[in-house]
Amino acid sequence: MANIVRAALVQTKWTGDSESMIELHEKYARAAAEQGAKVIGFQEVFNAPYFCQVQEAEHYRWAEAVPDGPTVRRMRELARETGMVIVVPVYEVEQSGFYYNTAAVIDADGSYLGKYRKHHIPQVKGFWEKYYFKPGNLGWPVFDTAVGKVGVYICYDRHFPEGWRELGLAGAQLVYNPSATSRGLSAYLWQLEQPAAAVANEYFIAAINRVGTEEYGDNDFYGTSYFVDPRGQFVGDVASDKEEELIVRDLDFGLIDEVRRQWAFYRDRRPDAYEGLVRP
Repeated sequence: MANIVRAALVQTKWTGDSESMIELHEKYARAAAEQGAKVIGFQEVFNAPYFCQVQEAEHYRWAEAVPDGPTVRRMRELARETGMVIVVPVYEVEQSGFYYNTAAVIDADGSYLGKYRKHHIPQVKGFWEKYYFKPGNLGWPVFDTAVGKVGVYICYDRHFPEGWRELGLAGAQLVYNPSATSRGLSAYLWQLEQPAAAVANEYFIAAINRVGTEEYGDNDFYGTSYFVDPRGQFVGDVASDKEEELIVRDLDFGLIDEVRRQWAFYRDRRPDAYEGLVRP
């Protein structure tokens, strides 16, 4: 019997302030719920601009506690209202001087399940993230949600295959990859890496990118968000490269078992031979 999960993602432009950005995502979440979606994910640091285009101390103001900060509390109310699992990427402050690029995962009843902290932190022109974020230190959790096992991998993480595999080994069926990536830097890789990761690890991936340019730099965020299945095929159309968009797709989780039986990548792994991968 098919195990169909109706899933959603949102790509948006920066509205100019945090309150209107949150309201916009609430609107899209309610629209997704009206279409029958049971899980939704937002883009990287969804309630803020992509301030990492500059290195300025004023931008520490976007950080808040997880899960006890105002945005995650508000998203927990939204999850209870809509009956959806919600993946909520925000800028987290744990204590003074301890900041992370984080995504909270909230279950369909509004309960807080935990968080993922981005492991790989870039420091290149237009993406000065080491100025703002410590590397993640919570491993690669997979959350038991109302729709199944959901993991998170954030933006620059996607270039590193090890975390994708960790999520697969932990049983992930759907991995959300919230991002903020620009046209000139990575457009060539965007529709290559996540489908390849979905194939290698045999699960669904939701790849989310912002759209447009913002006030702190000239990065051109090119959207084209999508869902991809364990065979590496897009589920429906890819989103616009210029306009904000809500995508709702039916994901057949039964395909995961089918592909894993057919391709048997997990059976044929050789962890006994991989010691060199973790040598400094």
